[in-house]
Amino acid sequence: MLNGRREFMEKYTETIEELIERGFDVFSLDWRGQGLSTRMLANRHKGFIEDFDIYLNDLQRFVSNIVMPQAIDPLIILAHSMGGHIALRFIHDYPGMADKVVLTAPMIDIFMSPLSRWLANFISRVAIKAKFNHAYTFGSGDYTGEKFEGNNLTSDPVRFMETTKTIAQNPDLAVEGVTYGWLSAAIKSTDILHEPGFAKKITTPILIISAGEDHIVSNKAQKKICSLLPNCRFTEIPEARHEILRETDAVRSVFWEEFDRFTDPGSQKILL
Repeated sequence: MLNGRREFMEKYTETIEELIERGFDVFSLDWRGQGLSTRMLANRHKGFIEDFDIYLNDLQRFVSNIVMPQAIDPLIILAHSMGGHIALRFIHDYPGMADKVVLTAPMIDIFMSPLSRWLANFISRVAIKAKFNHAYTFGSGDYTGEKFEGNNLTSDPVRFMETTKTIAQNPDLAVEGVTYGWLSAAIKSTDILHEPGFAKKITTPILIISAGEDHIVSNKAQKKICSLLPNCRFTEIPEARHEILRETDAVRSVFWEEFDRFTDPGSQKILL
């Protein structure tokens, strides 16, 4: 189970319990620079990575050294947002390692106009050349808590507050704004997904579940890459915000119906 940017394993306790009830074994990790994993910068709140290849290499080592020695086929990846992005690159570079992949609101591209994307890429490159790769992007800052009103993550107030309470209990889990280094690395990595022929080389069966009210990642990019993937099914939940697995019971029930149909849980044993 691969979480998204700013996330941590504890956030998905409910989902993990539901997967165990379905007969799955669950393996997960906190990405480098997130959760309780090692930070690259002194300020734990800064979202930073030098290159998304670091995430990819960490995942390869995790699967090879931790998961595979214990896994019982088939192996399924369930990944959210940035985790979904990394999962796609993983199954492209390491074909045959996963049997099926379920992606919720995957970060195929960031939610912004083409002009804004070009400008963000230009500014981040200039900032890095000026040695500001560790600096927050404009408008970003440290974690100071979150309010439910106006959030883009979930329409479920109880699950939203559960996340904030978990961080309050262990402040080391907190990550907030992105740095110019992270932004540049993210744009560079999403460009890889859009390279001609990239998607066509991925033959693993994939289910993409999109959030209709997503204002963090691009639904248009999700639909486009699904149309290019040889074995992809696309479902959109119109009323869902970005964090589908942390949404209302009504939204989550749609997710589980799609998940169960796609994975056939009666014959599955392992979930990553």
